[in-house]
Amino acid sequence: MRKKIFLLIGVMMVLLVFGASAFAASKITLKYAHMNSPTSVAGRQADYFAKLVEEKTGGAVRVEVYPSSQLGNLQEQAEMVSMGTVALHHNTMAGIGSLYQPFEAFDTPYLYESVDHLLKVTDPQTSPIMQSLSQQLVNARNVRVLYTFYFGTRHLTCDRPIYKPEDLKGVKIRAIPFPIYMTAVEGLGAIAVPIDWAEVPTALATGAVNGQENPVNVVLANKLYETQKYLMLTGHIMGAEVVVMNEKTWQKLSPEIQQAIQEAAAEASKTATQWTIESEQNDIQALKEKGMTVIGPDEGLDIEAFKASVWKLVQERFGEKYGEFYEKVKAMK
Repeated sequence: MRKKIFLLIGVMMVLLVFGASAFAASKITLKYAHMNSPTSVAGRQADYFAKLVEEKTGGAVRVEVYPSSQLGNLQEQAEMVSMGTVALHHNTMAGIGSLYQPFEAFDTPYLYESVDHLLKVTDPQTSPIMQSLSQQLVNARNVRVLYTFYFGTRHLTCDRPIYKPEDLKGVKIRAIPFPIYMTAVEGLGAIAVPIDWAEVPTALATGAVNGQENPVNVVLANKLYETQKYLMLTGHIMGAEVVVMNEKTWQKLSPEIQQAIQEAAAEASKTATQWTIESEQNDIQALKEKGMTVIGPDEGLDIEAFKASVWKLVQERFGEKYGEFYEKVKAMK
């Protein structure tokens, strides 16, 4: 009996040593670049993912996070992942569309019925739509989708009250410089002005644009209430942020490291989504306390008019190109 116990202990020690050596053999530092403030949900989740990776690999892998567009603008960061200059990056789906255009379809305005519907469509582990496009992204640009999380629902902010599309005639609204976002802003009724996120606070402060659109967490974290007095709950884009990784970097990792990173990704995805859901109502109240006037349907915001105007333009510009995609998304409700 004693011999069996000693044998079992010996086997366990060998397994522990082997497991440790599997991680220890790979002393790796991965750069993670993104555009968000460290205090935003997107910024916090990047730091949380980095912490999880270090924990789950026993310190063998360290993720260095570079927030607030430190390493370049949205498109430059996406290209850096493709080239391998940085290993990791998160962006909007349309932002990743700069690498492989079909990804922009995920950010089509008024496409999803709920957050659950959005996440079902964009989950790289279970969604056939995302799995197919992720493989195409690997083949086209050497980039893989690692995980996604609920980034929030985008609303309009402006220096004046807006109730219907006609109120935005001649009004300049900052748009993410990608076609689907330009279409969303123009569909709302405004003049879309493409400006990279790093330049938005200055553009708002100087009056180069009259407003912008983003989830409320971004509005609060970046103190946009200092230049924007009105928040319109248009809810025009329900978005999932996508975290991508350089494929060659991924393939160089051992199976043990890959598994640990996937576990960290799953946990970060779930946690970030919950953070976003919990924060949205609190953030709207906080913005009211900061002096913003919130205009929703109860205050006369004509959501149906905005939906009709936006979807009409979406169909004109993207209906033929992404019609089949839209039908597949609809079928996954």
